[in-house]
Amino acid sequence: MQIKVSVRHGHLSEEHQQNIRTKAEKILHLFPRIMMIEVCVDLQDETQKVVEFLVSAEHKHDFVATEKDKELHAAVDLCLHKLEQQVRKYKDKIQDHRRTPTAGDAKHA
Repeated sequence: MQIKVSVRHGHLSEEHQQNIRTKAEKILHLFPRIMMIEVCVDLQDETQKVVEFLVSAEHKHDFVATEKDKELHAAVDLCLHKLEQQVRKYKDKIQDHRRTPTAGDAKHA
């Protein structure tokens, strides 16, 4: 699994980039089939930091979340929260689909 961190209109220290990578790895605990995580941080506006996560999972399923905040870490946390919700919803959808009783089983109950 690969985590790419890119920055537009500025520079992030290696410490900040490693912190973002560490937080992004937590998504793997929810859904281990993730192939790649791309993080794009836009520092164009000094008052707002824009963080965008692009997560590619198996079977061509992608998750995308974008957040703005004055603080970089707050924007990353908000973005990760959105991603967690998307991944949980997708995971529940997959699991519920497998457990749905067939039409024949429902009639006999």
